[in-house]
Amino acid sequence: MGRFETQLQVRFRDLDAMGHVNNATYATYLEQARVEYYAEVLDARLEDIDTVIAHLEIDYRRPIELGEAVVVGIDVEELGRSSFPMAYEVVADGEVAATAETIQVIWDSESGSSRPIPDDWRERILSYHGLDG
Repeated sequence: MGRFETQLQVRFRDLDAMGHVNNATYATYLEQARVEYYAEVLDARLEDIDTVIAHLEIDYRRPIELGEAVVVGIDVEELGRSSFPMAYEVVADGEVAATAETIQVIWDSESGSSRPIPDDWRERILSYHGLDG
């Protein structure tokens, strides 16, 4: 399929004193997009699985304001043994407002260390994004 996309609504509470979406709220937008990605692509609830974020990077391009239509796109271009990067594009009213990357690590809470990406997840991610295994 390629890129996963989801629409988000800008809420009044997302705004800072300047009337723009607060910079920290972008991380919440990425999280909401991941919740929907995991549900649609992996058929899993984010709160029921053991993943942690090992890296988060956001580059801001322009402010987002109340009332703008926001779409978050997610691409996965490669898979590691126990981790995978997710590249994001946050688009507001048709313009790129931010780009971001997270690195998700599959976590074994009992051992306190990473574990391999489950085979069914690997298959689903590769298939969804049209990647070779």
